[in-house]
Amino acid sequence: MAENTTNAMKFEDSMARIEEIVRVLERGDKPLEEALALFEEGTRLASGCGKLLDEAEQKVVKLRRGPGGAPEETPFGGDEE
Repeated sequence: MAENTTNAMKFEDSMARIEEIVRVLERGDKPLEEALALFEEGTRLASGCGKLLDEAEQKVVKLRRGPGGAPEETPFGGDEE
């Protein structure tokens, strides 16, 4: 599974794989070369998850009263009135 990228995996699947890698590495029973490969895979997955979270944050909007009292979408983190 070392070749899987976060783009090809759902965020939740990537997080589950990262948790699995952490459990394996915490046991400390893998040879150095295999442990290093797992660490590298986990690092790639974590980086991909971070990118997915950044993209999701950019899509988040909050509703705010606009002119005439109608709700309007504004970027998340916009200035509060």
